[in-house]
Amino acid sequence: MPVSISSFPRAILHVDGDCFFAACEIARRPGLKGKPVVTGLERGIVSSLTYEAKAMGVKRAMSFSEVKKICPQAVFLPSDYESYSLYSLRMYSIVRRFTPDVEEYSIDECFADLTGLRRPLRMSYETMAEKIKEALDSELGFTFSLGLAPTKVLAKIGSKWKKPSGLTVIPGRDIELYLAKLDVGQVWGIGPQTTALLNKLGVRTALDFIRHDVEWVKARLTKPQLEIWQELRGEMAYPIDTEKKNSYQSISKTKTFTPPSKDETYVFSQLSKNVENACIKLRRHRLAAKKVFFFLKTQDFKFHGYEFKLMRATDNPVEIIAMVKQYFSTVFKASSLFRATGVVLMDISENVCRQADLFNEVARAEKISKIFGSVDGISKRYGKHTMFLGSSFAAMTGTQHEGARQTAPDRKREIFKGETARKRLSIPYLGETG
Repeated sequence: MPVSISSFPRAILHVDGDCFFAACEIARRPGLKGKPVVTGLERGIVSSLTYEAKAMGVKRAMSFSEVKKICPQAVFLPSDYESYSLYSLRMYSIVRRFTPDVEEYSIDECFADLTGLRRPLRMSYETMAEKIKEALDSELGFTFSLGLAPTKVLAKIGSKWKKPSGLTVIPGRDIELYLAKLDVGQVWGIGPQTTALLNKLGVRTALDFIRHDVEWVKARLTKPQLEIWQELRGEMAYPIDTEKKNSYQSISKTKTFTPPSKDETYVFSQLSKNVENACIKLRRHRLAAKKVFFFLKTQDFKFHGYEFKLMRATDNPVEIIAMVKQYFSTVFKASSLFRATGVVLMDISENVCRQADLFNEVARAEKISKIFGSVDGISKRYGKHTMFLGSSFAAMTGTQHEGARQTAPDRKREIFKGETARKRLSIPYLGETG
């Protein structure tokens, strides 16, 4: 079933930062350009790496001890996620100079709808993409790979076609030329299980997939795979989502710490900090949660957790931590070394005024909510966790990664009197971020 559509019924651009975290570090330290740079020093595990490091055999999630064996000249840096998030905002703002329809898909990538802008901008879609890439590369100090196509799935294929620093344009008339060279398992959204099923059905390439008719797809696959099939054919199934995310099915917070610990008070404090962070996010979006799952991860990567329901939906960490404390001993084992804690808040709804109860529990909860409203105001003015609960003291006042591997970003270690870590950031002017 051949594909035949006009070149750009819609013009969707996908922007993908090349080695984003490592690239952000090099943008701030130009002397590292061309060197095998690896981030993740604070955990001892590779979180991002340059192409020079990849060429030496380094991979993500590899331990630093392994990296040193195969790439002794590697430059190890601690991760600085606050800096990366600001570079991300700058990326979005640059793309928004050309179109307001930008989807902030992740910290290092976004989608943009350029449809209908040829006449007002007096340039072709390809020229727009070239201009956006030129602005991103020059103003942020590192490269981006872009894909331009009629749909999001095809645009994402394009952005990965010529990495690094590529721009691939896939007009409707050329879709089959690209899909013929692409294994079906490399398509965004098609996982290992679907790949295995399609292979059994004789589908090896993305082109094999789209050549089947819609009835064949519906009879053998689910709705998500049908939508991918449509996108691959140039039929838009995934619209650009320009809304900032303010609704959630769940909110989770996880944190790894080193060295691993058997100290029950310390491990609970780490969990308490996660609960506080999750509740901050609840309050930011005026939400409340009624179900909680918390877990501990051991040094050998085994998970131990417990799930419980609350009497009422809440955004109050005091209520949640009190319940977590009741069940903590069933999960914590003194004989185990723990390396991470996490919490997932579920059954989330809008936080609304509650009906008064016989024992004034709701009234007490409302008073505590007002207190945390004030805490949020203080944090906004003076920095996150300026005030925190006593149960989180060990986690808040200690370092997440103590010992030989613990290294803070330069901007946090070289602060002048009266200066904050955020003010220390040496990032190009952010301008309007929407």
